[in-house]
Amino acid sequence: MGISVLDRTSRLLFNQVHSHNLVYNACWEDPRCDRQALKIGPDQDIMMITSAGCNALDYVLDEPRHIYCVDMNPRQNALLELKIAAIRRLSYPEFFKMFGQGFLADARQTYARSLRPELSPFAQRFWDRKIKYFSSGESFYFKGTTGLFARIANTYINFRKARAAILAMFDMQCEEEREKHYNSYISHLIWTDFVRRMMGYDATLSLLGVPKPQREQIEKSYRGGIAKFTEDCLTSVFTKLPTQDNYFWWLYLCGYYTKERCPEYLREENFDSLRGLVDRITTHSMNILDFLNGHPQKIDRFVLLDHMDWLATYGKPILEAEWQEIANHATDNTRILWRSAATDVDYVDSITINVDGETTRVGDLLDYQTELAAALHKVDRVHTYGSFYIADWRPA
Repeated sequence: MGISVLDRTSRLLFNQVHSHNLVYNACWEDPRCDRQALKIGPDQDIMMITSAGCNALDYVLDEPRHIYCVDMNPRQNALLELKIAAIRRLSYPEFFKMFGQGFLADARQTYARSLRPELSPFAQRFWDRKIKYFSSGESFYFKGTTGLFARIANTYINFRKARAAILAMFDMQCEEEREKHYNSYISHLIWTDFVRRMMGYDATLSLLGVPKPQREQIEKSYRGGIAKFTEDCLTSVFTKLPTQDNYFWWLYLCGYYTKERCPEYLREENFDSLRGLVDRITTHSMNILDFLNGHPQKIDRFVLLDHMDWLATYGKPILEAEWQEIANHATDNTRILWRSAATDVDYVDSITINVDGETTRVGDLLDYQTELAAALHKVDRVHTYGSFYIADWRPA
């Protein structure tokens, strides 16, 4: 069956956004959950999708042997390179100003003097043009496509006069108090028909890195569709989960971290350790399949984020080849993490690959840690994915 004009338009829009921009200025997967799931050890090699690089810097604090950060968008790797350069060459106060507060007054001079020589040629070309992101008078975390969405969302929040009520929730420790406050002062201001309608547009979701296949998966698996899914997720974030350390949504609303509300890689007590560990991280601007095809060593941990949602719809042959290479690189102790927009997916289990000359379903080779995944998914501070999967590789 051919691809409709609407599908082609949606794919073109998504590809235009993702092929020409820095999309993610911060990771939107909770590394505290991931680190509990991964159980990172000193003899492990990790392959992960880079995103904004925050989680790789958190993972490396557990001292794995190596982390391979793979991303098709070289701008995402350029961001991680800049962070690593800053860890190597800046003082902690400078580093926190740049990536904690999202602003460094002398960013151009600091970049030219200390950071640029540490970067790859592509990263140099990118930051030669974009280092102004850190000194333009507006936080770096309001730059890029997700940053643009954050600015739009904050403009709406200010227009609805809901900012003070939302920020007050970050200091509320009592769940009952938060729920009462949210229902009384926030919900009716934010979740209007206009917002619900906008959340259904592919153009809106492209700014968040959500392709049409993910929207369709949510529409199929969640009563009320993506607008209701988003509303329910954020309601849970503010009423059911502790908010004091939820640096994800604080950043989205404020454009900066605080010393108490930030990722582990930004904490002062971890800075010296990071300096000695960042050499264990390398960046690779390519897709996962190409990386694995050219990588001779085995991999102990795979962190696949949610990219398979897209491949399951538009790139099934690539997805099948990818899992074949995962099988080829897996050890008896390999653990694989992925997320999905849908509340439940079965496209992984049905993939067929060749193992020891036998055609085998991937689902028959995975030992799902369903209880651990459910427990961690429940307390995920981002809380915008429909499902979370932890699977151990158990070849027959």
